[in-house]
Amino acid sequence: MQKTRVPPKPRHKSPDTHENTDTASGQSASQSADQSHVSRSPHISGSTHSAKSSQLNTTELRLQEQFDQLEAQFDLLKDQTRQAQRLASLGTAATMLAHEFNNLMSPVVGYAQYAIDSQDPELMAKALRITLKQTGIMTAMSDRILGLAANESGSVQRVNIKEAINDARECLIRDLSKDNIEFVTDIDESLTFLADPRQMQQVFFNLLSNARQAIQHRHGRLTITAQRIDDEMVSISFRDNGSGIPEGSLDAIFQEFYTTKKDRPGKSGIGLGLSMCRDIIEEHRGTIQVSSTVGEGTIFTIKLPSGD
Repeated sequence: MQKTRVPPKPRHKSPDTHENTDTASGQSASQSADQSHVSRSPHISGSTHSAKSSQLNTTELRLQEQFDQLEAQFDLLKDQTRQAQRLASLGTAATMLAHEFNNLMSPVVGYAQYAIDSQDPELMAKALRITLKQTGIMTAMSDRILGLAANESGSVQRVNIKEAINDARECLIRDLSKDNIEFVTDIDESLTFLADPRQMQQVFFNLLSNARQAIQHRHGRLTITAQRIDDEMVSISFRDNGSGIPEGSLDAIFQEFYTTKKDRPGKSGIGLGLSMCRDIIEEHRGTIQVSSTVGEGTIFTIKLPSGD
């Protein structure tokens, strides 16, 4: 009967003992190294975190500086844009001023020449009175032009709506009736708004000037109404029966450098007027809206704090 052989167990265990000792030593050294690593990790991790935080702070400061520079450049460009529009408005008003000066000087020259030729003291006195009257009108016109050209902002204050509309109308220089335009206002004399009067004069001047250009060469009507919306806001509407604005242009007319005047014979514009109006009104916590029908006319509606 065959027996199964079992391999004999080794008699000498010293090598195994030595190997186990080495293994134990290695494990001990490894654990010691791990402990040493663990003990040093908080310091290394803290240093890394501090360095990253410092880099982030530096980056944030640089980004903030760049943002401040861009914001300053934007404000400068906005001021320059407004100045460009102010100069464009001044050019329009100056053209009207030159035309009106010629009309005002015609009777002055005529009466003066007639008085000299006749040697009539009474006629000379009349010529002087006419001269004084006409030059007074011209001086007032010049003052309005200078006020329109002034590149300065006043303080925000309560402004009477009716007076502000009349001041802007006078800046047109040439009376609207001479262009066959009927000017109608329906404004309660007690209504006011809260704004910088010089800036709002620029807004009203642009809206009046645009309406006149839209109405010219036809019998027109420009109606301005104002009413109180509630205890905090008032509404001012400019309605004309001019040529109107195409529906496709209504969403774009408040954009910089967009103009519908390029399609009108003899008219030109740089496309900054309505953009400037919108910016000024929004800076005064107000809004401006437009509705229009081609061939029927346009309505601009402004809402501003009442100042009450």
